Amino acid sequence: MFRNPLVSSSILGVSSGAGFGAALAILLMANYSTIYLFSFAFGLLAVCLAYLIGTVYRTTPTIMLVLGGVIVSAIFSSLLSLLKYLADPYNQLPAIVFWLMGSLASARFQDLLFAGIPMVAGLLGLTAMRWTVNVLSMGDEEARTLGIDIRLHKGLVIFFATMAAAGAVCVSGVIGWVGLVIPHIGRMLVGNDNRALIPVSMSLGASFLVLIDSLARTVTGAELPLGILTSLIGAPFFVYLLKKTKGKGW
Repeated sequence: MFRNPLVSSSILGVSSGAGFGAALAILLMANYSTIYLFSFAFGLLAVCLAYLIGTVYRTTPTIMLVLGGVIVSAIFSSLLSLLKYLADPYNQLPAIVFWLMGSLASARFQDLLFAGIPMVAGLLGLTAMRWTVNVLSMGDEEARTLGIDIRLHKGLVIFFATMAAAGAVCVSGVIGWVGLVIPHIGRMLVGNDNRALIPVSMSLGASFLVLIDSLARTVTGAELPLGILTSLIGAPFFVYLLKKTKGKGW
């Protein structure tokens, strides 16, 4: 929809908002359930604010959505830095830093009851709208010509994607590069048709994260944060994709 090869779930601020929410809950010495709730709520709040900024002209031009996401991400990143400064350096600050690195070590089966609902709802919504994403990827003018309500359908796609991303982030923390690299791998396998690409990306992303988590648990005695491994693997692989595709088909 953004027609940008560098797009990911963080483009509208969901990761920054969720990180701030989790840090705030840790600073308040809350339990895990409250951390998940704060992370999910502030992730949704960040995207809502970015979308409101993007609709300042009563439309939803892509550049305004991106700028709204940049503004909101900067605000929540600054607030997160403030919370780090105020946190206890012996207990709270390490907990905040570790959560921001991303890990499934503290995830419990009962957490799926909380996070699973928005994730499943978001994934089902995106799957149902996958043909609409094809039309939106053609550009606003073409989509409008084909009878698509641009503002409504962009809002729905962003809402479902945010539900899925916020539900995952509130349990796992911020794990980068998965949402950036995996769709490109799926595109190499099945092409640009989102009717096939969206389900394939879901399957590849889940499989990739399971492999990364297994690797993190076996490399050392203590489990490595997943964000470290996904960055170490994802960044070089993205360079490989750039060389292989030469930017074509994105």
